[in-house]
Amino acid sequence: MTTLTIGGLTAVPALSRPDLLAEPVLTALTPWSDAEAVGVVEIDPSLADTAALTEAYDLPLEASGNCVVVGGRRDGVERVGACVVRADTRADVNNLVKRRLDVRKASFLSMDDAVARTGMEYGGITPVGLPAEWRLFVDQSLTSAPVVIIGSGLRRSKLLLPGEVLAVLPGAEVVADLGI
Repeated sequence: MTTLTIGGLTAVPALSRPDLLAEPVLTALTPWSDAEAVGVVEIDPSLADTAALTEAYDLPLEASGNCVVVGGRRDGVERVGACVVRADTRADVNNLVKRRLDVRKASFLSMDDAVARTGMEYGGITPVGLPAEWRLFVDQSLTSAPVVIIGSGLRRSKLLLPGEVLAVLPGAEVVADLGI
């Protein structure tokens, strides 16, 4: 792994620190051929939220990727997806995501539901290790970033990876203008 550094964060290979990864994240990374490109860094859990993290570690806001979980129904069938957008934008849930999920109305899953269904901590939810049946939308603008900061599944650490790796996550669908 090339050393991934941004602002005040320097990562070590993610698989070298399984204690800093939520179980679903570790399970997803272990067999994945691109896992060597993913780093992890321990942080103060009170700084897990994007605004606090960027200030404390001198990070550019646009280098952070926020992962939100959304769902909706069509013909009585629930459809769930996750969106990864730059932290200086918000996911276009009411238009683009709703159309991509093909639901009447898309809305964010409740905190309790998102935590229970992902097996990850709130504030640490990441696109790595989400349920395989969920759709995964990645904002195209993140895929060209040299380093992107995303959750690790835990509030006490973050994953660092080249943006191009987001585009090759299992099931990832790169979407232009996902973040508005």
